[in-house]
Amino acid sequence: MSYTHLCPEERYYIEIELKKGTSQNKIAEALERSQSNISREIKRNTGQRGYRHKQAEDFSQERHKNKPSGSRYFCESLFWASQPKQAAKT
Repeated sequence: MSYTHLCPEERYYIEIELKKGTSQNKIAEALERSQSNISREIKRNTGQRGYRHKQAEDFSQERHKNKPSGSRYFCESLFWASQPKQAAKT
């Protein structure tokens, strides 16, 4: 199974089912997702007022926007790895 992000409709479904008291396992089965995926989604995106789908979508977009791009991180790693170590002056 390939990984895909949760869409807003799935987040809305999670919110509704949590309010009904449905277990994370049942939600995962209904969405055909792993239980750990649902658990992680709820943990990452639950605010002070509980899990809300719009807030969860905003949190997700913000995390995606702020994550470093792979190539930039790789280039910075190469730059710092190529720098000679400075001896500490006493």
